[in-house]
Amino acid sequence: MKILIVNKFLYPNGGSETYIFKIGEQLVKMGHSVEFFGMEHENRCVGNHAESYTSGMDFHTGKLQKLLYPFKIIYSLEARRKIRLVLDDFAPDAVHLNNFNFQLTPSVLYEIRKYEKQNGRKIRIIYTAHDSQLVCPNHLMQNPVTGEKCMKCLDGGAVNCVKGRCIHGSRVKSILAAIEHCLFKSLKTYRMIDLIICPSQFLKERLQTDSVLAPRLVVLHNFVDVRTGKEMPKKDYVLYFGRYSLEKGIGTLLQVCRSLPQISFIFAGDGPLAEQVNAVSNIRNVGFVSGEELWSLIARARFTVFPSECYENCPFAVMESLLCRTPVIGSDAGGVPELIEQGKTGELFESGNGEQLKEKITGLWENRTLCETYTENCGTVTFDTVAAYCEKLCQLYAGER
Repeated sequence: MKILIVNKFLYPNGGSETYIFKIGEQLVKMGHSVEFFGMEHENRCVGNHAESYTSGMDFHTGKLQKLLYPFKIIYSLEARRKIRLVLDDFAPDAVHLNNFNFQLTPSVLYEIRKYEKQNGRKIRIIYTAHDSQLVCPNHLMQNPVTGEKCMKCLDGGAVNCVKGRCIHGSRVKSILAAIEHCLFKSLKTYRMIDLIICPSQFLKERLQTDSVLAPRLVVLHNFVDVRTGKEMPKKDYVLYFGRYSLEKGIGTLLQVCRSLPQISFIFAGDGPLAEQVNAVSNIRNVGFVSGEELWSLIARARFTVFPSECYENCPFAVMESLLCRTPVIGSDAGGVPELIEQGKTGELFESGNGEQLKEKITGLWENRTLCETYTENCGTVTFDTVAAYCEKLCQLYAGER
């Protein structure tokens, strides 16, 4: 099978890029042909035989370029032209879309279907929804100005994006995003997608508020591969690993850490609140770590904390903790409750509620027997490996599911 993976970034930039690189690598191991389409960039590490990519777009620089962005982010003639070169050269059986709005735009959907009609062959279009972009113009269901979780656009339309200045706090950018959202919704453009993969039931429920999307949704939790197959001896610390930012709940967690000087915390990561993390005496900040070093930190922790205050989809941090046989105290927002079994593999607390988070951390820290029971229970948790996940993907590509 020949699969074209589409994503606006073709270099390491975030979770969606990690996803496309890993499934691409695995699909090749399984004997399939894989190519990639997206923006050109000096750090691009995957590509296509036709060497066809769109020019890079940066919404934060260049006044002249910004004048053209209102047109480019809604409909890109360049993206249509460039993806057609790849389609003609590669002739894929399936196109797997990931993050494509704004930089590549839904214009690529029209070109795929045009190519399909002109060549008399069916192309299966699959989309992995890494976020709520198709129903929320700012994709996070969170107001960046107030920091509050928000579903107003799902219920009352994209005008709420403008009212809340939900794109970078800018009224103009929010208007453009609202126009983009309303245009493709009114055109029912997303009918051209055959199937939409939702990494959580929570996201599926949000997307199914749109009548065009609803019949196309399937839940498929993310894959995760952890290289530590055995339980490691626990040490006396609580671990947070991830981004140091407000939407991840770091502000609330830091307040809790300060109020619990008797507990040792390790933070692994980086972000805009790194200085605040360093200022707390009972936190050891080890910075960004990965691979075996990270797995060891996770596996040896008494438990980890996942305090995110935005609607998380299917966070790898929670899955990795459980597979390392480490219980998790997590916020009750988004898809997190689907991963943590309350009272068995960890605890849930009300997102943003510092007092409740403090109570959960203190309770599990002081009750070693309970913590050990949770650790033992985590040993029964399983998630798809990338190999098992890609087997399911191939069924979706072939239209068997």
